[in-house]
Order: sequence, then structure tokens, then C-alpha cells
Amino acid sequence: MMDYKKAGVDIEAGYKSVELMKEYVKGTMRPEVLGGLGGFSGAFSMSAFKGMEEPTLLSGTDGVGTKLKLAFLMDKHDTVGIDCVAMCVNDVACAGGEPLFFLDYIACGKNVPEKIATIVKGVAEGCRQSGSALIGGETAEMPGFYPEDEYDLAGFSVGIVDKKDLITGENLCAGDVLIGMASSGVHSNGFSLVRKVFEKELTKEGLNTYYDELGTTLGEALIAPTRIYVKALRNVKEAGVTVKACSHITGGGFYENIPRMLKDGVKAVIRKDSYPIPPVFKLLAEKGQIEEQMMYNTYNMGLGMIVAVNPADVEKAMEAMKAAGEAPYVVGSIEEGEKGVSLC
Repeated sequence: MMDYKKAGVDIEAGYKSVELMKEYVKGTMRPEVLGGLGGFSGAFSMSAFKGMEEPTLLSGTDGVGTKLKLAFLMDKHDTVGIDCVAMCVNDVACAGGEPLFFLDYIACGKNVPEKIATIVKGVAEGCRQSGSALIGGETAEMPGFYPEDEYDLAGFSVGIVDKKDLITGENLCAGDVLIGMASSGVHSNGFSLVRKVFEKELTKEGLNTYYDELGTTLGEALIAPTRIYVKALRNVKEAGVTVKACSHITGGGFYENIPRMLKDGVKAVIRKDSYPIPPVFKLLAEKGQIEEQMMYNTYNMGLGMIVAVNPADVEKAMEAMKAAGEAPYVVGSIEEGEKGVSLC
């Protein structure tokens, strides 16, 4: 007699993982969430946003990428969920939006309920940091498609903004100041190159090796979760500062992401020595013999989010960011010229 379990899918394990993750999910609830966990869809009331002139929904979706390979090697699964949420909610916040709710998708070779619950614990923590409700998700057990001890993790965020508060970059002008908020390290981009550079170190032993220049083990430095800038950007808005343009520095680094915040006729000028570059990037560049241009074209180089504000608002914006626990730096300015970014 054949059954689903013999085919490699354990429905009971699925039930158990849902039970185990419920307590983490509960901690992310918002008053707008309707109904409990376990329905076919997540319901979220929009009545709280009736006061907006033109309520506009924003959305973002992403995964964690090959950073997951590191989690498998280290057998550490409690922070990749933060990365997953961060990659999505930072994009929503970058447009001026408030993230409302999040859904996650985990596909695995074998459902080990405790492991799945640990992954979701990280997702819930990311939701908590961004004020998002985790209102749904999916765990797909896919034997023969993924190796038994591997999984993929992705998700998406839905947020809201009053149309008049959308951050578009259309009012940027020469003289505006660029403020960068520090990243926690590599975040969740460029890990295929990281893995190539540290090919020989990608063992349990190698990742547990302490590096003086990092002040931590290689594994800890690389797996450090992506920072979530939602609270900082909300603080800036509540301080009465208008963010004229904003860029989430992800895959493609400075060269790809900064131009996305610019309108035609202006360029961003960034001073490389205006903030501290985390030692993990120096180690990566030296060990991999990666040219500086390629580093800035692949990684965040220590800045996870860059905003443009009026010179008169710099002090107020930086105070608001610090109050949210971020480390802001004045890193450059907007000048007239062909749309693009120049580093000096």
C-alpha cells in the first residue's frame, strides 16, 4: 500500500510545525488582522486608513538567496527569516510606505517541525521589527526536489502610503544632502561571490574560526541579519522631515541602486571616506582580489539605506534615525549633471 508519507510527504509534520510556530506568529499581530491562523487566506481590515486622501498600496517580494547555504552549513536557522522580511519591508519603506502585513513561503526537502518553526521565529522577529503582521504563509515539503536538509525561503510584504507622501525623487535638487544608514554587514546580497571567495572556509570549522579583524567568527560576520530601516524612516517622517528620495542598497550595490532614486538631470556624489566600511568587506576584497569598482557594484559597502533631504533637515533627520537605533552618516550630496552616481 502506497501513501503520501511513503512518497516522502509527512502531513503530520506539517500540522506540528504550524502548532510550533503559532506562538511566534501571535507576537506579530496588529489590530487590523481579522481571524486566526489556519484559514485559507489572511484577512486585514483597511478601515484604519480611511482618513488618507488617496490610500496607495505598496508591495515588495524577495528571498534570502544563497545566504541560506551558510545557514545550512552553520545549522543556524533563526535569523534568515529576518533577512527575508528585511529585503521586502525595506523596499516598501523606501517608497514612504508603512509595511502592514507579510506572508512567507518555505519549501523544503523534509519537514522537520522544530527547524521550520525556528525559521518562522526569525520571520516573526523581522515582522516585529517592522511592525508587520505575519498573517499567512506556506510550508511546502518537496522530497526529491530539495535535498532533505535544505530549504528555500521567500516572502512578500504589503504596505500603505497616502499618495501625496510617496517618495519619488521628483523634487530632488542640487545641494540636497545624502544621509546613509549603516548596514550590519553583507546583508543578503552577493553571497554567490562570498561563497566563491571563501570556498575553502565554507566548513563548520572554517566558519567557526575567529578573525581578529572581524572581531567575531567568519560565520557570525557573514550571517548577521539584514538591518530593518522601517522604524528609522517612520521616525524621520514623524519628525516632520520630508525624505526627497530614498534608496535601499541591495544587489547591484551603489552603482545600480543609487541611480534608481534620482530624477533626470541630477547625480549623486558619494564620499567613500565619510563613513566606516565594515571589516568584512575589506577581508572579502583582499582575499578575493576583487576590484573596488566591483565591490561597490555588488555590495552595500556598509550603507544599507541612503536618503536625500534638504540641507536644513539634516540634523533633525539624523536625530530621528539615531532614536531608532541606527547609525547615520552624511555621505554625500546631489549635484546637477547626468543621472548616475560618482564616488570620490
